[in-house]
Amino acid sequence: MADGKTLEFNLEPCATPVHASERERLLENPGFGSLFTDHMAMIRYSEAQGWHDARITKREPILMDPASSVLHYAQEIFEGMKAYRLADGATALFRPEENAKRFQASARRMAMPELPEPLFLKSVEALVDIDREWFPSVEGGSLYLRPFMFASEVFLGVRPAKEYLYLVIASPAGGYFKSGASAISIWVSEHYSRAAPGGTGAAKCGGNYAGSLIAQAEAIEQNCDQVVFLDAAEHKWVEELGGMNLFFVMNDGTLVTPPLSGTILPGITRNSIMTLAREEGLTVVEQPYAIDQWEADAASGKLVETFACGTAAVVTAVGTVRSSGGAFTIGSGGPGQLTEKLRRRLVDIQRGIAPDDHGWVKKLF
Repeated sequence: MADGKTLEFNLEPCATPVHASERERLLENPGFGSLFTDHMAMIRYSEAQGWHDARITKREPILMDPASSVLHYAQEIFEGMKAYRLADGATALFRPEENAKRFQASARRMAMPELPEPLFLKSVEALVDIDREWFPSVEGGSLYLRPFMFASEVFLGVRPAKEYLYLVIASPAGGYFKSGASAISIWVSEHYSRAAPGGTGAAKCGGNYAGSLIAQAEAIEQNCDQVVFLDAAEHKWVEELGGMNLFFVMNDGTLVTPPLSGTILPGITRNSIMTLAREEGLTVVEQPYAIDQWEADAASGKLVETFACGTAAVVTAVGTVRSSGGAFTIGSGGPGQLTEKLRRRLVDIQRGIAPDDHGWVKKLF
């Protein structure tokens, strides 16, 4: 049974890659999430063989049996991470070990086998290497990486599956928000909850996002960019957006963020921002923050900025909060000074412009 150190990837290059001229045309405006590279990484797992059949191969459709367990019981997890071009021309990943650890934590919660960290890192690095020509040159461009795993066993009984398929695909990415606005507007979900204590809120699994889509659709109907969820028990405490963590900047230099109580995804960007904020001399507090207090603090001027953060959107200012009861504006309605400063510090580290004092950036080639 192979482990993460001994299993090697077989390289099966795509025989019909996208032509260089066509690739250049596509990369002029990659958008987010709709353009993909030529290859994918793949590893199989079975209870009898463990992790095996590791390959870098042509990106193509997956052949699935209609009785594949994932289609019926949703045993599936994923990660989101980026590869960057550094200022010196090298390619790098940002804190990939943290993605590997979170992937393992999600697997434990969903009763799935844990992919060894070395295998996770090998799969991502090998895919970035073979598809290195797919980096977009647009401002802020990156190669978005999506490792994921699902139950592939052909079986309809209700139990954890005994066979799984792990893959990594890559997508050249530009900006996350299509509007290009300097600050986003968010809609307060009053009828739907993202997660509850004892649930899967801290796991990065597709079911969490599936359950949030109706609320996100409601936000779009209200001309908002994102939805913010409140706690399931009291429907009072702010938790997170549909795919991002939240921070609240107070006028005394305190930075508040909801605590990781099992219902909020432990964001890697969130953790990085907390570290950088403390280096800026800010007091960072993880504590519950009520929706009514949010509005009151914005009105009084106690709250001066709010921002969301995540791998895809990096750091994004929140300008307006809307609900069925009305709306309120945060600060001037645009990005504040601290939001911009923390974003710039993070991006400069990710891009190799600023020193990496924490060892977050892993150079590949």
